[in-house]
Amino acid sequence: METTAAHDRRWWALAIMCVSLLVITLDNTILNVALPALVRDLHASTSQLQWIVDGYTLVFAGLLLTAGSLGDRFGRKGALGVGLGVFCLGSVLSAFAGSAGVLVLTRAVMGIGAALIMPSTLSLLTNVFRDPRERGRAIGVWAAVAGGGGALGPVIGGFLLQHFWWGSVFLINVPVSIGALIAGRYVLPPSRDPSAPRLDPLGALLSVAGLVALLWGIIEAPSKGWTDTTVVASFAIGIVVLAGFVLWELNSSHPMLDVRFFENRRFTAANAAITMVFFGMFGSMFLTTQYLQTVLGFSPFEAGLRMLPMSAIMFVAAPAAPRLVERVGTKIVVGTGMLICASGLVFTSTVPVTHGYIHLLIGLAIVSLGMGLAMAPATESIMGSLPPSKAGVGSAMNDTTRQVGAALGVAVIGSVFATSYRPGVASKLSAVHAPPEVVRIARDSVGGAVQAASRLPSGLGRSVALAARQEFVSGLSLAFVVAAVVVMLAGAVVFAFLPARAADVREAVAGPVDGLASATFAGGEGALETAQADLRAPKLLEADEAGVA
Repeated sequence: METTAAHDRRWWALAIMCVSLLVITLDNTILNVALPALVRDLHASTSQLQWIVDGYTLVFAGLLLTAGSLGDRFGRKGALGVGLGVFCLGSVLSAFAGSAGVLVLTRAVMGIGAALIMPSTLSLLTNVFRDPRERGRAIGVWAAVAGGGGALGPVIGGFLLQHFWWGSVFLINVPVSIGALIAGRYVLPPSRDPSAPRLDPLGALLSVAGLVALLWGIIEAPSKGWTDTTVVASFAIGIVVLAGFVLWELNSSHPMLDVRFFENRRFTAANAAITMVFFGMFGSMFLTTQYLQTVLGFSPFEAGLRMLPMSAIMFVAAPAAPRLVERVGTKIVVGTGMLICASGLVFTSTVPVTHGYIHLLIGLAIVSLGMGLAMAPATESIMGSLPPSKAGVGSAMNDTTRQVGAALGVAVIGSVFATSYRPGVASKLSAVHAPPEVVRIARDSVGGAVQAASRLPSGLGRSVALAARQEFVSGLSLAFVVAAVVVMLAGAVVFAFLPARAADVREAVAGPVDGLASATFAGGEGALETAQADLRAPKLLEADEAGVA
């Protein structure tokens, strides 16, 4: 029987889903160690660097809900296959991009593929693993790959940059994507929502437009000014369009995202936790990799190796978190993880200009421990709040919060940093009588400042490089404190609103999970799951809140 075979192959299926997830999470961070190379070879400014990083995550985040709906409607296995193909194509195009502008566009193509891949992996996982305890542990492995894989990016990227050119950080995706595509064809089960929900193109358009407008304003504000007309207009458009998205979803007969799910404290608090964990993680890594290379002078590969402990700690903490939840509950584990993460960011904010690696290592270890503890239980809270038929949109919501958090982290932390760094370095370089052209280059990026300093007379060059490094660390310190405050506030939300222990809606609403096996996968036996798909948010809320201890 197909469902029995799928259950027997569930751990092999998990391996394929984790490999597929790994290739897209690596790409969130593998490019970070290549940023100085992009400044050198493509003459990218700080704003362009942010868009090269955020161009991927923004498209990724904006299309996730649509991609999750497509997976529910047409099949999650097929969505995963198409996503791997598009991602592979985008990787090849990115590897041979001839300018920073072209690279922004090709990274967006990769984001389209990633948006199809990520929700498919989690929705397939939650349908293959039907036992709640076993599913929680499988999600722990999935979350470890989602977080730890990102930390592996700088290591792999650094190794490739030491031996090849910057385009190799994209070409590494090609064999992995093809391998996952072939293996998935034979191992992964077909899975979809038998109720065949209608698509919501207007909802997708509103969500993408609102996020793009909002993030454009955040990224451009430091250079244009926070009161610049275009920046203020961008913020206003983003807020209005996102509000329109919420209103449309509330009144649509076929919403892409039933926003009434956010009335569920468990669902909402868990999404907030995931968003802020990735806000802190990716925002800090955006500056940390530059600190290691430009301030401390490590090569890209050396910088990547020195961030490896971050990945190792996350790979240990995330799978262990579900077992801690079984003992002390979700609220304590997630909330404590958030506070640990915030304390690590505060500690890292005091990193010195010279000989700062040990200090940085301790800070990153604390941050990684907190992230690892928070991610898996928060993800399981999101997925456990929804019935199996909505696994696609549920996983898409979880993934959207991750990618929005990542994009906001790079944008906000990068903007806070730039707001401090640019006027500070301009003032210091003017004080040492640096040429106006050097001041202009230094304002764009600290990497450019160091390169320009190497071409100046030795005394002036040392003064310029030192001033740029000092102002970089000053901006980093301010940015990390802001990140810590945001993560700490999210931890307070978790302690206030996340239930200590909550009933799994998949059981509370649908009955014993084993009884759903035949309705989980595509085919002619979906009547029970179709009936579940018609259950509306209030019933889900009642079931979830009834399980609060």
